[in-house]
Amino acid sequence: MAKYRMIHTDFWENPIVIEEFTPEDKFFYLYLLTNSNTTQIGIYKITKKQMAFDLGYSIESVYSLMERFIQHHELIRYNPETRELAIKNWGKDNLQKGGKPVMDCIFSELKEVEDLSLIRYVLDPIQKQEIRSLYEFFCEQEEMVFGNEASEQDENDTYLNPLYGEHDETLTLRYTMSGQKEKEEEEEEKQQQEALQPNIENNPDTENHQKTVDVKEIIEFWDYNGFDFMNINAKQQLLSWLYDSSFLQPKDVILKAMNIACANNKRRLNYVIMILKNWENESLPTVEEINSYHKNQKPVPKHSESTKAFSTGRHIPNGFELDLTAGEDQ
Repeated sequence: MAKYRMIHTDFWENPIVIEEFTPEDKFFYLYLLTNSNTTQIGIYKITKKQMAFDLGYSIESVYSLMERFIQHHELIRYNPETRELAIKNWGKDNLQKGGKPVMDCIFSELKEVEDLSLIRYVLDPIQKQEIRSLYEFFCEQEEMVFGNEASEQDENDTYLNPLYGEHDETLTLRYTMSGQKEKEEEEEEKQQQEALQPNIENNPDTENHQKTVDVKEIIEFWDYNGFDFMNINAKQQLLSWLYDSSFLQPKDVILKAMNIACANNKRRLNYVIMILKNWENESLPTVEEINSYHKNQKPVPKHSESTKAFSTGRHIPNGFELDLTAGEDQ
């Protein structure tokens, strides 16, 4: 299927383009907006070698142009590890119309983005609220997973590249060591959490971390199982049961209620809440007790049947003897 990208005529009237762009800058920026790797969301994978091949430039020229657009013009970001490029003002010209097909396309492409901070970078110029909400949701996922580390990162360290060579050993070593360190920290954190599990109530930091994991699991179940993806208010109401309920296993209980809603093809918040309220009213704090309760419940027949027998004729008193010859002449 053919793909089209929109370039407004006022591109040529933009003061930045007129006063700051060189002829090479204009050509390069138009290429970034229209090449075959572009996506609906303004974030796409591309290598500098491919750019050089498509443009007929040398690798050195591409590196120089990338540096200008990242540092001087501040119109793009590029992650050298994931090979993802983000265009800052993409949403202003290309994300003006919504609708289900567009939203489905945007959602599927946002799921494929590896560097979630690029989603936040593209978010600001987007004006249509329906699309902004979708981007904001993925930004919230970034905050839940990475906390404030991503926002406090030095952008120059993350998005700038060495001027020569497609692959820099120092850069690779830095990312490898960073990844190894993060992995070791995750393992250590996991071990500590298992060791402190009996005392989790006395350790609010561990409890908060677990709540964050629970929130992520519930939201992912909601989004990937046919519930209303765009209904942020419904998600917030559902998550309130995680923090304010009588359940001892709130996450597991909520997920069980959502599974029941899916099984009955009633993927609505009010149906899930009704299930949770019923369990709370029955004082069932754990999944085990809920399962046991439903297992021991006897099914109620749709139409009650009476065990009392009714005669089809008139009632005959006791002691009455029927004489069929009565009244006949002897």
